[in-house]
Amino acid sequence: MISTVVWGTGNVGRLAIRAVEAHPALKLAAVIVHHPDKIGREAGRLGGLDHDTGVLATDDIEAVLAARPQAVVYAASGDTRPDDALADITRAVRCGAVVVSPALYPLYDHRSAPPEFRDPVAAAVAEGGGSLFASGVDPGWGNDVLPLLLSGVAGTIDAIRCQEIFDYSTYDQPDSVRYLVGMGQPMDFEPMMLMPSVPTMVWGGQIRMMARALGVELDEIRETVDRRPLDTTVTTRTMGEFTAGTQGAIRFEVQGIVGGEPRLVIEHVTRIHASCAPDWPSPPDGGDGAHRVIIEGSPHIEVTVEATDEGENRSAGGNATAVGRLVGAIDWLVEAEPGLYDALDVPLRPAIGKLGRKQP
Repeated sequence: MISTVVWGTGNVGRLAIRAVEAHPALKLAAVIVHHPDKIGREAGRLGGLDHDTGVLATDDIEAVLAARPQAVVYAASGDTRPDDALADITRAVRCGAVVVSPALYPLYDHRSAPPEFRDPVAAAVAEGGGSLFASGVDPGWGNDVLPLLLSGVAGTIDAIRCQEIFDYSTYDQPDSVRYLVGMGQPMDFEPMMLMPSVPTMVWGGQIRMMARALGVELDEIRETVDRRPLDTTVTTRTMGEFTAGTQGAIRFEVQGIVGGEPRLVIEHVTRIHASCAPDWPSPPDGGDGAHRVIIEGSPHIEVTVEATDEGENRSAGGNATAVGRLVGAIDWLVEAEPGLYDALDVPLRPAIGKLGRKQP
């Protein structure tokens, strides 16, 4: 069994605890938390399991890493603390652990990552013999391996579009939703996620990976952004009230330009309430979210994926599949050579040993 640590127990971390418990090759060795109220709590309760794991949450990072775990699922946020996340991840890699994480966007495609992100991890790999595989919670597989898989059954391809369509009203992360994304803010407020070059920083690596896999040269990467205000004040289940006239929906594209045309596109359509921007793409059944790949060409191909978890919460379902991709890669990475890996390096494999296992 591969001793595995889950670092962070928020929206991603609690799902990671469940994914590690469900994986037949992994053993939950420790759970690292930051909030003092979580210290000493049973990991199973933090993960929403109906049984105890025998692991109590701790904030003693040094002791956990000193035990030399084979793998770490780094689930703490890197959105507003990228330097801290980078330091944490390199610390774990330097201890020889395989690390999987969605926290560092620039390392989704490490070949194009800025030196200030790539070099410390590469140095940690050389020093400690660990590895890093970074992939997104939007989810990463929906912007890399899924469109590339579908491209293999296409005849001619004019363009590939990857969409995330998401209703934030069920998402329990107010700081990110209100300030990073800007929901509920005045329309003249410029949220960090929509600042020029930031969408490319986050999703440009996946555009570059698709181009590399398809054997095409990118002319450049462009961004488009559209925003809509709320027509009426709405109240959400998890984050309270959002006032009429404030930002209620955003739609942006990161476009890979090939031959002067947008041929590889990652598009996000995000709302705080389903009533905002009803003319924009929506999930096919009116749910909270969906991920869609559209291949324009002959034949025209559309695949829509909807995932639910924690009841009917599709936001948790999307995160859960992203976590499943990361956790499912751990045993492969443990057998591979130390290094930095991306989605094209790490195979998406059958879930060996999971069929018929009791849900954790």
